[in-house]
Amino acid sequence: MKTRIRQLILLASLTGAAVAAWAQAPTTEGEVRKIDPAQQKITLKHGEIKNLDMPPMTMAFRMKDAALLSQFAVGDRVRFTVEKVDGAYTVTQIQKAN
Repeated sequence: MKTRIRQLILLASLTGAAVAAWAQAPTTEGEVRKIDPAQQKITLKHGEIKNLDMPPMTMAFRMKDAALLSQFAVGDRVRFTVEKVDGAYTVTQIQKAN
């Protein structure tokens, strides 16, 4: 019983740390250049992506939630977060910039 409780406490602690790290992932500003719903990708002209040590460029990214693609149009200014998920650069958060 005590071992199970320790395991649950450890799991909760690790989950909390992962959420905190994700919440602190830096956002990047960019501009939508292309939307490809069939491939679940968005092409962005972006500034430096610090957490990936990536210089400014234009490239296509996989979307974590492809349903979000319908909220954007070519030319929209956006703020987004990219992480490497299963070996692919993936937009994990995105919103229109003010």
